[in-house]
Order: sequence, then structure tokens, then C-alpha cells
Amino acid sequence: MSKKHPVIAVTGSSGAGTTTVKRAFEHIFRREDIKPAIVEGDSFHRYDRKSMKEAVEAARKEGRTLSHFGAEGNLFDKLEDLFRVYGETGAGEIRYYLHNEAEAAPYKQDAGTFTPWRSLETGSDLLFYEGLHGGVIADGVDVARWVDLLIGVVPIVNLEWIQKIHRDTAERGYSAEAVTDTILRRMPDYVQFITPQFSRTDVNFQRVAIVDTSNPFIARDIPTPDESFIVIRFRHPGIHDFPYYLQMIDGSWMSRPNTIVVPGGKMGFAMELILRPMIQDLIKNKRTA
Repeated sequence: MSKKHPVIAVTGSSGAGTTTVKRAFEHIFRREDIKPAIVEGDSFHRYDRKSMKEAVEAARKEGRTLSHFGAEGNLFDKLEDLFRVYGETGAGEIRYYLHNEAEAAPYKQDAGTFTPWRSLETGSDLLFYEGLHGGVIADGVDVARWVDLLIGVVPIVNLEWIQKIHRDTAERGYSAEAVTDTILRRMPDYVQFITPQFSRTDVNFQRVAIVDTSNPFIARDIPTPDESFIVIRFRHPGIHDFPYYLQMIDGSWMSRPNTIVVPGGKMGFAMELILRPMIQDLIKNKRTA
């Protein structure tokens, strides 16, 4: 952890509310005149798209689990090095994963490949990571220890499965059976590497549907924000002004001394309200360090 070069990590599985999270942080950074160094978690996968398919098939034949959730599919050591070096110097090495043709075109590369490693631009106020492993601890690697503010964003697991099935069948052309097989294949890595991170987060945002999701494999629709609540758990409740949050977020209440529940449509507003003072403190400490 570093006062001079703070690291913020948002960790969570895909479909957890990525667009809302990005928008909330963009608003905070703009209003506070903060220049972030942005790091995407996908850039620390070990394999490009083609190599990953080959590696998954080889692992399957050997009776092993290989997924983007686990240690074998990622460069955890490189991610820890980035957080550590940035905290110490404000520098580090990053690359980009090119998800589609539009992202790949400027680099004259194929979609599903990585750009070469390069140095971060100088002059950033903080490092902002968003991905699967911002708080991971595994195999002698401790990414979480270098993070100054760790945020978890995760739907309950049935809702997560519904979102994945709908996304992969509608946008990527997979069959529902193929997506289900992927969910089952990745489950050991999800339990071992993803889930434990949410016990380490400073603030955790969990989306809970209030419609029936008991059988996610036949659900026809993804529950809307208005059909959800956000359960917000605070690791250090003593530093938070809960009466103020309850006053500002209409329809919110406290379910435990360290937990607030807010309407699903208020997630972005709640994130800005809660996280902005925490980020302000990081920047204040940075400027007085």
C-alpha cells in the first residue's frame, strides 16, 4: 500500500455491473480532477484467445481445470509486480487485450491478441484496476496487499449465471448447453480464486434479484435494476456516515450494523456517494505525503 501512489482495484466477475462501475468512477475522477492510470484485468490473462482454446482442450484431456478465473490462466505475479512497483514509484508495465476488431484495428493485430508490454504514462494521480483479480491471494502471490482501496462488485451467483448465459448466447453465438458446460468447468477456480476476494474488500456491492432466479438455466430475461436490490457491506463501518447515506439514498435501509441495502437503480449514485470521500482521502494523503 502507498500514500504517494495509491492503487484502487475494482474486482468482480463479468456482468457484475461493469458499465455502472466505470461511469461512477469516471464521474468521481472528473469532478475531483484526478488523472488515473487505467489497467484492465483482461490484459493479465496468460493466453490469447486462440492459445486459450488450445490450452483448455489440452487440460480437459488431462482431467485438469483451466479457466480465466484460475492461476494457470493468468499472470498473477505480473499483476502483483505492477501494483507493487506503482505504489513505490508511480510507474509500471502494462499491455492491452484486444477484444474485437474495432479495438485491434489501430494496432494492426488480430482480435483476441495482446499488445506488447509498455510503460505506463507518467504523471498519473493513482492506478485504477478493474478485473477479476484485484484482491487475489494465491500460490505465493498477494495482489491484495498492495491495494489501497479494494471494491467488490458481484451479483448473487444465480444472477451471474443468467447474465452469462444471455450474453454468450445472444452476443457470442454459443448454445445454452455450451455456456452451461463452461460455467461448470470454471466452478472450482471460481470457488478458489474469485469468491475469497469479496471477504477482503473495503466496500462490497452485491446485486440481489427480487424475482425468481432459482433455475438460472431456463430464465428468459435478465432481471432489471428495478427488479434488484444492492447489498452494500462495509469492512470498516466506523469510518462511514450511515445516517447521511440513508438520508441521501431514497428507499435504503440498514440490514446489519455494517450493511446497507439500496434499490438496484440507485447503484451508481450509491457508489459515487460512498466512494468519493474515500478517494478524496487517498488524494489528500498523496498530496501531503
